[in-house]
Amino acid sequence: MTDSGPIALFDIQAQQARIRAELERRIAAVLDHGRYIAGPEVEELEARLAAFCGEGVHCVGVSSGTDALQIALMAEGIGRGDAVFLPAFTYTATAEVALVLGATPVFVDVEETSFNLDPADLERRIALVRAEGRLRPRAVIGVDLFGLPADWPAILALCRREGMFALDDAAQAFGAALDGVRLGAWGDATALSFYPTKTLGCYGDGGALLTRDAARAALYRSLRTHGEGKTRYEVLRIGMNGRLDTLQAAVLLAKLPLFEEELAARARIGALYDARLAGSGIGIQETRQARAVHARGLYTVRFPDQAARERAMAALQAQGIAAGIYYPRPLHRQPAYAEAHRTAIRGEAPPLVVSESLASRVLSLPMHPYLGEAEVERVCSVLLGAARG
Repeated sequence: MTDSGPIALFDIQAQQARIRAELERRIAAVLDHGRYIAGPEVEELEARLAAFCGEGVHCVGVSSGTDALQIALMAEGIGRGDAVFLPAFTYTATAEVALVLGATPVFVDVEETSFNLDPADLERRIALVRAEGRLRPRAVIGVDLFGLPADWPAILALCRREGMFALDDAAQAFGAALDGVRLGAWGDATALSFYPTKTLGCYGDGGALLTRDAARAALYRSLRTHGEGKTRYEVLRIGMNGRLDTLQAAVLLAKLPLFEEELAARARIGALYDARLAGSGIGIQETRQARAVHARGLYTVRFPDQAARERAMAALQAQGIAAGIYYPRPLHRQPAYAEAHRTAIRGEAPPLVVSESLASRVLSLPMHPYLGEAEVERVCSVLLGAARG
């Protein structure tokens, strides 16, 4: 195959070229007023993101997606002796916040075709923790992996039955929806990341919390600013320095006018991949049919085995096509979490079979709103050629 140039996994520069003038105008406005912390752009962004997610949603800008998760758990008083259930197949941030607060992460297996948390396995592990009686089941963190909403009706039903807090980690999925309801309005709270490669990304770190609960939103605002009360020198609770920078809010405001257009482009590109790879033996991520609007944060496929993935990866690299492995090791196999996993359920627990298997078989392909149809065809042709051997 003729090499027609490299294909990047992400392309931030193409978007920047379209909005450069608005970026410069927004940044200049911040330089002019000088309110680099808690400037008016933060409040404007919060209002616009809340409105995007639906009536009654509150938005609180914070310093990163990780801090969003931590603040949400801090607000619930989650700590030592508490069990926080989360998928074994996700990024480390989802689990580390529980340990930072002294709680115990309980890893749950995921579904083979959606890559998202398996409600049946979640129910099993909650029952095991309750039976042992050492830990209090307090929270579930569902992750909308690669832009696909988790099974929130099932997760919420379990949380309501068990009296647990439901936290949506939508770091990779802002803009997605399930059953006509956008993420941000499903969980008791939703954590967003604005890392540069996300569906809505800034030019550094940033994040937000979304909730329909006004009291929770007020608590998040206090916790992100050292637990302050009515003034900065009234400290009501132990908080953290977790504020969203005004400059990053300005960048996000410059990007927002393109956001829905880019979501539609991601959907078109995903459909091209789906159609080209259908029936090939390369597994595509289930989209829950008409129920879900997939934000397509990453386009991730699964191979029959690790050897097939390695052949595909080598073939793509030889043609200058970027690809990534998200994630090469499930969290319960990471050294940082080995002890927590060993002690979370001391009796016999079901193995995390799907999470371990997927880690050896998944591969993420180029996915951004400015990917051309010819580029998608080239990626798929290389993949299919590798699959044929």
